[in-house]
Amino acid sequence: MQTTDIFERLRNGEIILPNDPDGYKMREASFVTKKLLVQMNNATEPESIRRFLSQITETEIDESVTVFMPLHINYGRHTKIGKNVFINFDCVFLDLGGITIEDNVLIAPKVSLLTEGHPTSIEDRHSLIPKPIHIKKNAWIGANATILQGVTIGENAVVAAGSVVSKDVPDNTIVGGIPAKILKTI
Repeated sequence: MQTTDIFERLRNGEIILPNDPDGYKMREASFVTKKLLVQMNNATEPESIRRFLSQITETEIDESVTVFMPLHINYGRHTKIGKNVFINFDCVFLDLGGITIEDNVLIAPKVSLLTEGHPTSIEDRHSLIPKPIHIKKNAWIGANATILQGVTIGENAVVAAGSVVSKDVPDNTIVGGIPAKILKTI
């Protein structure tokens, strides 16, 4: 019998099996989030957007944060957003594994932050493997970039548009490509 809440187990990086007795709680929570997202994605005032995002993340979103709609989040309570963050249109945050976005981060349109994955073996493929994403101060994530589970984007780093980032990005570097590789030190 599980003694720890499934969401705490996800934050701790525990693999969730497809027959987990608490698995239904993830779906229920995502539907609660979806109701708030529908309202947030139809809001037009920055204050309203921040208020809805604060409800979704269960944290206070600073007034210096700007989010352009739509934004898609499957859970929300495992996302932490710093100050002076800009999130452009049509981003996807799968945050069961945890997303941390530090201060002064720029996120371009259609960026995907995906903290959840699955084993490659056919027998285990329906299991969920959560690993956190951490985006450090002053990073810039270019349009249509995908950041995969377990990745840290270093301070002042730049991820080129269209990149798929599967490994940590050092501070003060520009990465690009599929898979993303270091292109330049800044």
